[in-house]
Amino acid sequence: MKPFVLLLLVAGSALAQNPATSPEAVRWQQHARDVTIIRDDWGIPHIHGKTDADAVFGMIYAQAEDDFNRIEVNYLNAMGRLAEAVGDSAIFRDLRMKLYINPDTLKAKFTASPDWLRTLMVAWADGLNFFLSTHPKVMPRVLKRFEPWMALSFSEGSIGGDIESISLRGLRAFYGGQPADTLRPDEEPRSTEPTGSNGIAIAPANTTAHHALLLINPHTSFYFRAELQMQSDEGLNAYGAVTWGQFFVYQGFNERAGWMHTSSGADNIDEYLETPVRQNDGYVYRYGAGMRRATSSTITVPYRQGTGMASKSFTVYRTHHGPVVREAGGKWVSVRLMDDPVHALTQSFSRTKARSYQAFRETMELHTNSSNNTVYADADGTIALFHSNFMPRRDPRYDWSKPVDGSDPATEWGKLYTVEESPLVKNPATGWLYNSNDAPWWAAGPDSPRQADYPKYVDPAGANQRTPHAVRVLENRKDFSVASLIAAAYDSYLPTFATLVPDLLKAYDGAADSNRAALAEPIAVLRDWDYHWGTGSVATTLAVYWGSEAGRRDSAGARSAGMDIDQYLVERVPPQRKLDALRAAVARLTTDFGSWKTPWGEVNRFQRLTDDIVHPFDDSKPSIPVGFTSARWGSLASFGARAYRGTRKMYGTTGNSFVAAVEFGDSVRARAVTAGGESGDRNARHFNDQATRYSTGDLREVYFYPGQLKGHTEREYHPGG
Repeated sequence: MKPFVLLLLVAGSALAQNPATSPEAVRWQQHARDVTIIRDDWGIPHIHGKTDADAVFGMIYAQAEDDFNRIEVNYLNAMGRLAEAVGDSAIFRDLRMKLYINPDTLKAKFTASPDWLRTLMVAWADGLNFFLSTHPKVMPRVLKRFEPWMALSFSEGSIGGDIESISLRGLRAFYGGQPADTLRPDEEPRSTEPTGSNGIAIAPANTTAHHALLLINPHTSFYFRAELQMQSDEGLNAYGAVTWGQFFVYQGFNERAGWMHTSSGADNIDEYLETPVRQNDGYVYRYGAGMRRATSSTITVPYRQGTGMASKSFTVYRTHHGPVVREAGGKWVSVRLMDDPVHALTQSFSRTKARSYQAFRETMELHTNSSNNTVYADADGTIALFHSNFMPRRDPRYDWSKPVDGSDPATEWGKLYTVEESPLVKNPATGWLYNSNDAPWWAAGPDSPRQADYPKYVDPAGANQRTPHAVRVLENRKDFSVASLIAAAYDSYLPTFATLVPDLLKAYDGAADSNRAALAEPIAVLRDWDYHWGTGSVATTLAVYWGSEAGRRDSAGARSAGMDIDQYLVERVPPQRKLDALRAAVARLTTDFGSWKTPWGEVNRFQRLTDDIVHPFDDSKPSIPVGFTSARWGSLASFGARAYRGTRKMYGTTGNSFVAAVEFGDSVRARAVTAGGESGDRNARHFNDQATRYSTGDLREVYFYPGQLKGHTEREYHPGG
C-alpha cells in the first residue's frame, strides 16, 4: 500500500470513531485524492485539483505546511481573538474587530451564501483541519478547529484594513474609561515609513514584443504573503501572492489577465458626531427633527492570563451609522464603512478567473474592494486603472475628512459611484499607467482623470515621493520588455533628495566660515552625488541619515503648519537648523560605524533569522546588503529599514515583498521574487533561499506551465502524503 493511501486511512479511521465527523473524513479523503501539489526548486507550491474546491483545499493545506502560525495569527486578528493568544495587551484591538465581526452574523451569512461559495468555504476549512489532523506536532495557539464561516472574517474587501483605521486610543478611552492621552505599547503612533504598493501596466504599443506588461509590486510587511499557483479543471489557473490564510490569489495573474492592488487614498470611511441623550434604560440620539434609539449589546473579550484565561465584557453602542468608537467634545463618534463580507469574498475569488477586461470589470460591480486601486493588464492588450471600488456619493458641502453632523440627514450616504463614474483609466494614449498610492490624477500623464471633475472626497491623497519617479521612468518610452520593466521598477534615482540636497547645499554656501569648515567633506560628497542609491554609495548613507534627522526634528512643525515635511524643510526651516541636522547625522554615523564615510550597503541590510511575527535583529549574525531605500525618498523599490535596540545597522521589515513582472501574449511569462523565501521553517531549504535575489532585484523565472516545471520539480505529492 502506498504511504499516501495508508496515511489517509489512518486519518480517516481516527475520525470514523466519531460518527458525527465521518462525512468530514470522506470529504478530506476525496479532496486529497483529487489534489496534486508540485513543489518547484524554490519550494513554491503549484496546486492542481479537479474542482475549484479541490484547489482551495490543496492551496490552504500547502500554506499551512509553509507557515501555519501566520495563518492562525491572521484569523485571530480578523476575528478579534488575538488576546486569547497574547494576553490583555490585545483586548481593545480585539474589541475593535468584534464591533464588526460577529460569529453568529457570519454563520448566518455563510448559510445564505451561494452554493458554490459555501462549497469553497467548506473546502477551505477542510484543508486546514486535515492539515492539523495529519501534523500532530503543529500546536495551534488557539484555533484547534476551523469552521467554514470563518473565511468570511478575512475576505479582503478590505473590511479588516478599514476597521484598523479606528483609533485604539479613542476606543480604549470610551469603553475602557482610561485617558485618551496615554498610550499602550500596541497603540504607539505608527512609523512614518510609507506603506502601499506600486502597480504599472504597459500597453503593447510601448513594448518591443507588442504584448501588454504588468508590474506587481506590493509594499507590505515582509513574509505577509505566500507565493503559489492554484489550478482546477473548472477553469481556475491563478499565480501570485496569497495573504496567509486566504483562499484566493490576492495580487497576481492567470493565463490571460493580471491585477495589482495598491492602497487607495479614497475617503470612503466616515465618522459621524452623534448627540446622545440618556433615557431610562439606554440612550437616544438626535436625528433630523426627532430622536432615534441607540442600540446596545455586550461584547465579551476573552484573554490569556498566566496559564489560564480571563475575560472582559463591554457594553457597546451603535447608531444607524455604525458602532460608537470614541467621544469628541461631548458627542459620540460613530463610524460607517463598507461591510459586506459575502460579496467581498465573492469578488476576491471571482476576479482570479476573469480572463478579459469585461469579465474583470463585471467583478468590480460588486463594489467591495474598498481600500484599493487596481492596475490591470491582459493578453488582449488592454490596460486599465480602476479607482477605489467602493465610493458612496456624499454632499460636497461637507468636509468628509473630518467627523460630520450625524443628526443632519444631508450627511447620509447616497448611491455608490459606478465603475465608469469613478476615476477610470483604460487604454490611455500614452501607452502606460501606474499607481503608487497617489491619487489617479497623474496615473497616465496627460491622459489621467481630471481632479476638477470629482468631489474632493473621491481621492484627497495627492502625490507622494514616488509620483515624479514613476512618471520619469515611464514617459516617452516605446522599448519596454520584461527586463526593462524590472529595471524601471528598481531604478535607483531618489527624487526627494534631488529636491532636498540642493537646498542643503544652498544653506551651506550661505553659512559663516566657522560652520563651513567642519562640514566641508560631507558637503563635497553630497555635491558630487547624482541622487542614485547603491550599496557602495557613501552619499546615500549620508543623505538618508541627514534626511531622517531633519525630518525627526521638524515633523511636528510641518504637521502644525499643515505642510508636507519636504516642503516644510525647504520653505520654513532656517539654514542653520538644516546644517545642525547634517552635523548630527555625521556624528551618529561616526559613533555607530567609526566613520561617516560608510557605504550604504554596510548600513542597509536584509536579515531573516526566525519566523517570529516581530522579527529580532542582530549585528553579529549574517545579513545581506540592500541598495534600494525607503519609499520615503522616492525609491520605487521600497525597503523600510531602521536600527533596533542593540543594533547599529538598519534592518528592513517592510516594502518590496512579492515582486513580479508579467508579459501577456499567446502565452504568459513572468519573473518574480519573494522576500526571504517560501517557507516559515528556519531549518528549511526555502526559508531564506531568495534573499540574495531579493536584495539585488534579480527576479527568477516563474514556472507557470507544466513544461516549465520539468527539471525544476523538487517534490510531487497529495495532501497528507
